[in-house]
Amino acid sequence: MYLVDVAKGLAITIKNFFFAPKITIQYPEERRKYSDRFRGQHYIKATNGVENCTACMLCPTVCPAECIHIVAGERPDKEKYPVQFEIDILRCCFCGMCEEACPKDAIKLSTIYEMSTESRDVYDRSFLMEQRGNK
Repeated sequence: MYLVDVAKGLAITIKNFFFAPKITIQYPEERRKYSDRFRGQHYIKATNGVENCTACMLCPTVCPAECIHIVAGERPDKEKYPVQFEIDILRCCFCGMCEEACPKDAIKLSTIYEMSTESRDVYDRSFLMEQRGNK
């Protein structure tokens, strides 16, 4: 009686070990496909090398984590622009509210999910301009 139960349990274990579908992917050779709505790394859209951001302050206002910091400046043609634009990634919850609030479609969240660095950086304007969408 006892050996029969042990044999049944062992049979289930062997079946699941050898014949179960593989769930693990061999990263980085194989990469998981995420949906188009996935919210990953931030970037600033630019037109002809000039960012679309007008420093309207909607994104820092709507951000629930308060991780966006903008210092506005003014160009000679009386148009505002961000002198300093920083996103503290450690505080960001990737909710996408900054992207929805932006009237100029300047800040975007890409599908890039590999954001590991050697330091706990705050993403500044130059880094955000170099990311996807501006290359």
